Amino acid sequence: MDPKSRASALSPVARTPLYEQLMEQLRAFIVEAGMVEGQRLPPERELAERLGVSRASVRQAIVALEVQGVVEVRHGEGAFLRVGELNTMPLADLMEIKRRLPDILDAREAIEVKLAALAAQRHTDNDIAACTSALTKMQQEIAAGQLGEGGDQEFHQSVVRAANSPLLERMYEILLSDIATSRRESLGQVGRPPESLKQHRRIFQAIQDGDALAAAEAMRDHLKAVRVMKVLS
Repeated sequence: MDPKSRASALSPVARTPLYEQLMEQLRAFIVEAGMVEGQRLPPERELAERLGVSRASVRQAIVALEVQGVVEVRHGEGAFLRVGELNTMPLADLMEIKRRLPDILDAREAIEVKLAALAAQRHTDNDIAACTSALTKMQQEIAAGQLGEGGDQEFHQSVVRAANSPLLERMYEILLSDIATSRRESLGQVGRPPESLKQHRRIFQAIQDGDALAAAEAMRDHLKAVRVMKVLS
C-alpha cells in the first residue's frame, strides 16, 4: 500500500452534528408517544434533562424541525406538532434521499411526461375508471388526515398502464422504490397533499380530454413541484 492510500484510510471519521442526532431522537419520540397534530412537545428544560444535553442544543434541534415544517414554535407557549403523520426514516437516510433526489426526478420527468402524453392518446374507458378510483382514494385518505400515498401511487401507475407502452412501463418499474420514497417525503410537507391532489386532477383532465400536450405539461409541472420540496419533512 502506497503512502497516499494509507493516508486516505486514516481520514478523520465524519461526525454527525449533535443537533441532527437530537432531531432524530425527537422525531422518534413524537412517533413513540403517539403525538397528534397540534399537540405540544415537552418543554425545552424537560427535553434537555431527559436527553442529557443543554437547552441550547435542544433549541437548535427544535428550530431545525420548525424549518422542516415538523413543528410550529409559538412564542411563550412552546413547540407544537404540525404534521399528522411523521416519517421515522433515520436522518442520514433522508439526507441521502435529498442528495439523490435531483437524479430521481430527472429520470421521472424523462419517463412520466412521455407516459402522460401517451396515456392521453391511448387510454381506454377502464384506464379512465382506474384513474378516477385512484383520485377518489387519495381524496379520502387526505380527508382522513393521511398523506394520500396509496391513491397517489395508484394514480401514477394507472397513468403508466394507460400509456400502453411496455418498454416505458418496465423503465418506470425500475424507479418504483425511489419514487415511493420521494413520494412519501413530498407528501409529508405541510399543505402538500391537497396541492398534489389538485395537480393530479389536472393531469387526469388532460388525459381524459385526449390532450397529449396538456397532459405532458401537467405532469411536468407536477414533478417540478416535487422537485422544490424540502425532503426533511
